[in-house]
Amino acid sequence: MARARIDILQPEAVKDHLAKAAINETSKSDYTKVLRAFYKYLNFQWQAPNYKPVEKIPFIPTEQEIDLLIANTSKTISALLQLLKETGMRLGEAMSLKWTDVDFERKTVRITAEKGSLPRILPLSEKATAMLNRLPRKGERIFPSRSTVESVYYTRRKRLAHKLCNSRLLNIGFHTLRHWKATMEYHKTKDILHVKQILGHKNINNTLIYVTIDNAIFQNTTEEFHVKTAKTVEEACKLVEVGFEYVTDIEGIKIFRKRK
Repeated sequence: MARARIDILQPEAVKDHLAKAAINETSKSDYTKVLRAFYKYLNFQWQAPNYKPVEKIPFIPTEQEIDLLIANTSKTISALLQLLKETGMRLGEAMSLKWTDVDFERKTVRITAEKGSLPRILPLSEKATAMLNRLPRKGERIFPSRSTVESVYYTRRKRLAHKLCNSRLLNIGFHTLRHWKATMEYHKTKDILHVKQILGHKNINNTLIYVTIDNAIFQNTTEEFHVKTAKTVEEACKLVEVGFEYVTDIEGIKIFRKRK
């Protein structure tokens, strides 16, 4: 607006500019929200225009692509990416993590929610726990500043995408891993409430998009599983240790499965 010499203190001129601006509806909606708050602060009367954001289906990479990025960046960023991949937490939630939020003995992480989400405690794998434990403890927070993290990651991502001639890697941002985790969890469990709990959503309507994504990604695949049963806790533990996941109980028998 400054480049177009629009006086931001003239609400009607601003509205006219937004109507003609060569930007998408989502951006216009974002600008309108900010302007509405700004004019309210100034006690200006303004009938805000109504722009509806365009909903887009998030990009979901393959696990192999995510693991390539994890393996080809710095030790700190690798640990961060592994954490985001396993928990689906937001980058801001990860940036606020303190060493005291990680229980290295029980292999869990305590997440302080942001953006109106719910706090939660989620499990960590042996790999993620070890990667975090190897990081230097220079302060109470685990990770450095957000600007530092983003700068290192985007540089390494661009270099790797060029080296492998895989432009898809450039679409993998930090929030992409949240979408990937939610999609995989729903695909594995078909339990949308479980996914909602992992993401910390208060409103299930925000979670339902992963049903759509799952249907789109896996609609043409026929999955096959190895199926095992367990009668005792010891038998169940052995199955879990080799990658089987619990499905259900039938007549006192626990049923597990693992993709072939």
